Amino acid sequence: MDLLYRTVRAVGRFWIWFFFKSVQVRSIQRIPRQGPVLLCANHPNDLIDSLLIGAVVPRKVRFLATAALFRNPILARILDALGVIPVYRRQDDPDKMDRNVEAFEACFRAFARGDLIVIYPEGTTHNEPRVQRIKTGAARIALEAEHRHDGRLGLAVIPVGLNFEARKSFRGRVLICVGEPIPLISHLEVYRRDPWQAVQDLTTEIQRGMEAQVVHIDRMDLTALVRSVETLYKDDLVRELQVERGLSPDQVDRFRLSRTIADAVCYFVTHDPGRVERLWHRLQTYETLLAEFRLQDKVVRTRWRTSGPRVWLRDLGLGLLGLPVFLYGALTSGLPYWIPRWLARRRARKETAYATVRFLASALLFPLFWGGETWLVATLSNPGIAVAFLLSLPLTGLLTYHYLGGLARLAQELRFLWLVWIHRGAARRILASRRWILEELEQAKEEYLKARREQLQGR
Repeated sequence: MDLLYRTVRAVGRFWIWFFFKSVQVRSIQRIPRQGPVLLCANHPNDLIDSLLIGAVVPRKVRFLATAALFRNPILARILDALGVIPVYRRQDDPDKMDRNVEAFEACFRAFARGDLIVIYPEGTTHNEPRVQRIKTGAARIALEAEHRHDGRLGLAVIPVGLNFEARKSFRGRVLICVGEPIPLISHLEVYRRDPWQAVQDLTTEIQRGMEAQVVHIDRMDLTALVRSVETLYKDDLVRELQVERGLSPDQVDRFRLSRTIADAVCYFVTHDPGRVERLWHRLQTYETLLAEFRLQDKVVRTRWRTSGPRVWLRDLGLGLLGLPVFLYGALTSGLPYWIPRWLARRRARKETAYATVRFLASALLFPLFWGGETWLVATLSNPGIAVAFLLSLPLTGLLTYHYLGGLARLAQELRFLWLVWIHRGAARRILASRRWILEELEQAKEEYLKARREQLQGR
């Protein structure tokens, strides 16, 4: 890696660590440490996707990116120095599509040198919980590159899935799944006889490989239902696995749980649509009740704390102990935290750009604010105190964020307590509705798992 790439990668890694709660990578060993590689990834989160892939892949990564980014001459020079290859999309430059021949040739030269290239075959970012129908570009590049070397290039075509627990949220979780390399030999034989058919077949295989690495929901009309079931039931399944298997929260495979929930919903839509309709009606009723009283499911799940005054005293003590840290963090990091949120809400033209705007604004404003504050401390005291002050800022900023989360949970609990005292009938309806839904989900879970076992035994 050259110095510029190392520098950008190091800076990006720091801000990814700061912005996300965790970034897990599954099966990274499937990416060869050397030799030509084409990574085919889904594209749910704009520039964040490239920053994440560049941060976790242990070798230099080159990206195919829209040529629209190269319109700014300064940005174009930086991207060119980083090895980014411009691609002309019909929606951006319909009169320059013929220039993609140059992009393909740049890829062929890069593969001949043994480079690793990332392509987003969907062609655009989107917020749908699935892989959109991908373009044929990845297959065309891969097959032509191997064809030019008579099948001896050794190009590895690898599907990659980017899974965001909460795409727009600060301190969310990310899971990056690397799939098995897709063999090109059989497709290359067809390519020599019928290039069009070979490209279509390989495109379909890449599509399936990418879908296997994400929580993929074929029918968009089921997206809201799957998300509602996840919100209500996923944490219960996590706790159940912890108890049954003695796992810690970090050891539970949340990605696999999400896929199972989506698969189960699709199974019952096919085998018992009436049941799904009744469940969806109950879920909508429950969510309407929560919205009416401005409650979240989390507080209804835990109801009101009944552990006695000991828990109250402990939480009160922790709250008082953390108050000075909260005030310190709010004073030093409050503005660089809130301004990027405000900018993202005002400037992000589409939902997939929200996190990118917020991320880039944070990466700019936090150093500016922290640098100015450190300079002020150094001016008023001495360099030693200024260094200690600077080192304290990231940690106290994160602690302040968690303190704010605790205040939000407390506000929810107080609102639910008020509901129990003042509107007992509404509180009973909310609890009864949730109880019915959970009982139905538990029964459906048992039936689905039984059906899966029978299916596996039948094989």
